Amino acid sequence: MASLIHPVKIFAGSASAALTNSICEYYGAMPGDLTVSRFSDGEFQPNINESVRGCDVFFIQSTYPSSDNLMELLMCIDAAKRASANYITAVIPYYGFARQDRKDKPRVSIASKLVADLLTAAGANRVMTMELHAPQIQGFFNIPVDHLEASIVFTPYIKALPQDNLVLAAPDVGSSARIREVAKALNLPMVICDKERKKANEIANMTVIGDVDGKDVVLIDDIIDTGGTLCKSSAMLMEKGAKSVRALCCHPVLSGKAYENIENSVLTELVVTDTIPLKQHSDRIKIMTVAPLFARAIRNVHENGSISSLFKQIFTTQTNLDLKKP
Repeated sequence: MASLIHPVKIFAGSASAALTNSICEYYGAMPGDLTVSRFSDGEFQPNINESVRGCDVFFIQSTYPSSDNLMELLMCIDAAKRASANYITAVIPYYGFARQDRKDKPRVSIASKLVADLLTAAGANRVMTMELHAPQIQGFFNIPVDHLEASIVFTPYIKALPQDNLVLAAPDVGSSARIREVAKALNLPMVICDKERKKANEIANMTVIGDVDGKDVVLIDDIIDTGGTLCKSSAMLMEKGAKSVRALCCHPVLSGKAYENIENSVLTELVVTDTIPLKQHSDRIKIMTVAPLFARAIRNVHENGSISSLFKQIFTTQTNLDLKKP
């Protein structure tokens, strides 16, 4: 376990350089010196350019496609292990392959379990992530997993909205428990969108469990990929009488025609976090940073403080994240 006698070193992976800089600013430390050398054939080699012997090392890297981001993280962990780091934490704001968490058809990989095995085999002592697509993925690991929740970041935004006709919406039955906790904390009603899919990213039919007539709906989800499902859900909610629909999605994968879909949708606004950097600007997309939350979690891990304390309160503003104390 991490100890106060070991210095902290925080390194940025190529996919999360901007977020790491923000986390280090909140934490009060400089990012470690890490470079990635590339060969002409595309092969690459991460280089830790300072000693990590006896240090508690945190590598920050979201593993969204391409798979190079995951491979780079694994190689960084391996390099730190071979350089005698004391304790290695893989900080993965967006845990890629999390949607492949079960065998939903014959002869398919459970890729999220495979990634868990790879991280452990590489030498990670701990994993810190946010808003897993399926919380039970934590059970794929035989090392500690800190699963942070985006609701801590989104709650101040929700509280700032007019509350009179506000209703929270779960995008599917599976996510209803998570949304119900937020609705209960804010004393707001909620509805559930029960969707039938033709295939991934495409809805065949949707039934709304609850009343949205004349309501301002806030749809909360863990991830937005192409945006097709979210935009169609929003349109269906409007058809069922909603006054407005806005969406809060933690991880902005935003692939394919996502930006076009969002611009052409009925969404009032899409609010995302910076777990994944945006590929382009959109006036409809608002970014909320998760840097203070990760900085506090990193401090608590290093100082043997409580991680669960970060889940036991809903912060009114992000400045309530006291980064100087465990």
